[in-house]
Amino acid sequence: MSSVFNPWPWLAWSGLTLGLYWLSLWLHQRRRVWWTGPAITAPVLLIGLALVFHISYRQYFSGAGWLVTLFAPATVAFAIPIYEQRRIIRRHWPLLVTGAVAGSITAIVSSWALARGLGLDDELRLSLLPRSISTPFALPVSGTIGGTPSLTAVFVLVTGIFGAAIGESLLSWLPLRSVLARGALFGMGAHAFGTARAQQISEEIGAVSGLVMVFVGVLNVLAAPLLAWLARAG
Repeated sequence: MSSVFNPWPWLAWSGLTLGLYWLSLWLHQRRRVWWTGPAITAPVLLIGLALVFHISYRQYFSGAGWLVTLFAPATVAFAIPIYEQRRIIRRHWPLLVTGAVAGSITAIVSSWALARGLGLDDELRLSLLPRSISTPFALPVSGTIGGTPSLTAVFVLVTGIFGAAIGESLLSWLPLRSVLARGALFGMGAHAFGTARAQQISEEIGAVSGLVMVFVGVLNVLAAPLLAWLARAG
């Protein structure tokens, strides 16, 4: 006998997620500082509620997983500002490619070193490696190398929130003045969260950030078999 569909988890978690997003958006419109941004406030509130009420990621995903699937078309939507700023990209693509490759290597090596230093087990270590790429790319990479995609989704979320939160502060501290450097910082360091924040700062910075984010994602998917071999060897 087939199980009966229970709509309540779907309604509860989907409604709560959308409600907190609109609440965060309302708050940000009234107090425009980085920590009130919907991409930061809504996930933090959700994580806080999940911790208080002891809700697992699996339980949350059963009710709001359809929202996660929207990451893929949302990522594709970043192609619009990329196309609008294609002249900058054509002119500087060697620098962008070099930066994306260097950033990917740095992110993977730092994740591996952090996991080894903290003594994390293999499952956590492998799930942590794709934390610096956008969710639609990170989940298949995690599955390919032997990680747990649900854990990777959490690591990606935390990385994106943290990167978007401190990205603008880093721009005021680091000697980065070019559009390329500023956009690459957000796209490499905070993927979709960072790109959304970069788009608010400047269309050009947002376009570069989106390009770096997508390129890094594709690069990591293509390199996943090599990454899986290195992970097993380590």
